[in-house]
Amino acid sequence: MAERTVPVTTAKAKEPIAREETRQEERFLVPPVDIYETPELLMVIADMPGVDKENVDVRVDNNVLTIQGKSGQIAPGNPVYTEFSLLNFFRQFQLSEMMDQEKIGADLKNGTLIIRLPKAEKAKPKKITVNVT
Repeated sequence: MAERTVPVTTAKAKEPIAREETRQEERFLVPPVDIYETPELLMVIADMPGVDKENVDVRVDNNVLTIQGKSGQIAPGNPVYTEFSLLNFFRQFQLSEMMDQEKIGADLKNGTLIIRLPKAEKAKPKKITVNVT
C-alpha cells in the first residue's frame, strides 16, 4: 500500500503540474497513521482528533483509499474568543490488487479511525500439504 499524495519527482519536472481534483483552497492535515499486517489483513489506524462518525468519510475508488474527516467544534456554544482552529483531515493510499475491496470495514472511536483491509484469497499465505509416498 503506497501513499498517493506524496509528490513524485520525475525528469519532466519543468512541465506545469496539473492540480489534483482533491486540491482545494481549504487546508487539510495529513492524519498520522500506523499500518499493521497480519496473514489475513492490513489494518490502518489513523489519528483524527475532533472527528465524529457523521463527519468521517472513507472511500475506495479506482484502487485509491481516501480518508477524509471534518473536525468539529470542541466545546458547545458559540466561540467568543479563539486562538486556534481545528483543521480537517485528508489522506490517500494506493491499494494493490491483493486487497478484497468488497470487505473493507472501518470503525471510529474517540478520534481514532481503524480501517480493516482484508487480503484477497489469492494473497493469503497457504500451507501446502506434503504427501509422503
